[in-house]
Amino acid sequence: MTDDFRDRIDAVLGDFLARQEPLWPGGAPYDVVGLVKRFVMAGGKRLRPAFCYWGWRGAGAPDADEVVVAAGALELFHAFALIHDDIIDGSTLRRGMPSVHEQFAVRGPRFGRNAALLCGDLCAAWAEQMFGECGLPPSAILRAHPEFSLMRTEVIAGQYLDMTTANGSVDAALTVVRMKGARYTVTRPLRIGARLAGADDALCAALTAFGDPLGEAFQLRDDVLGVFGDPAVTGKPVLDDLRDGKPTVMMALTRAAAGPVQRERMAALFGNPALDEPGARELRDIIVDTGALAGVEQLIRAGRDEALAALDAAAIPDEVRKELAELVSATVDRAR
Repeated sequence: MTDDFRDRIDAVLGDFLARQEPLWPGGAPYDVVGLVKRFVMAGGKRLRPAFCYWGWRGAGAPDADEVVVAAGALELFHAFALIHDDIIDGSTLRRGMPSVHEQFAVRGPRFGRNAALLCGDLCAAWAEQMFGECGLPPSAILRAHPEFSLMRTEVIAGQYLDMTTANGSVDAALTVVRMKGARYTVTRPLRIGARLAGADDALCAALTAFGDPLGEAFQLRDDVLGVFGDPAVTGKPVLDDLRDGKPTVMMALTRAAAGPVQRERMAALFGNPALDEPGARELRDIIVDTGALAGVEQLIRAGRDEALAALDAAAIPDEVRKELAELVSATVDRAR
């Protein structure tokens, strides 16, 4: 992704959020709009807007400022998902700064949680508004809106499954991956952009064949970084997923391959809210020793290879194929 595209996304987001500030109640304590703006503008990867834009170009449409605005709306929806996810997981850090509920917690944890919920709701509402006001013809927005709606439903369903499939199978964990992260990171943004441009079902199917395995690889990489990443780079803690007992594919593979002693230690450590760094190191050693980390890396490579094969077969302009191939690397081969 070029710096120029990232700058364009940041510009449309900054412009939209600046227009919301005069609408916020003047006497309300705390600068809610300013806090949300700082969170949204704090250096996200901007992958979802990029996939939306190249879905549009893949359907043969030319560059247009209006589609950049539509793509920027997906970053606001992403902010909603992150804020609510941090509340559910009790995460204290996001993008290298305190999570939104932590920033409000100066007035108590209950206030922090409730205020952050409203901030997340605000981002979801603004995403809908920004998408609808992007400047493209109403007929184009109407074509793409079913994809936008499906994206929202899939994320919420995936989050619910994430809370209810603890200690599940690898297949159950893969379903969570697909619903919670994969579809709304790659496939839906691609299809939203393509539908905005008037793409037919055949092109959307080709984009799905590319997007689904790539999105799964993205989420699997995210899960690896959540345990083995460098917090200084990822901007997120590396204990949260282990303390919460997050039902990732990596942990399902670990559980399936663990011996009796390893399973006993996992039972004591994984999902323990008091887990400390020595305990986390022991869990990481178990993940490595059972071959689960290597297994996840193999799944990531398989997803990347499947996506690239689908990309080669897709009927899209060569320029778009090149840009999407570069996004494959940015999606999978990353440290944050």
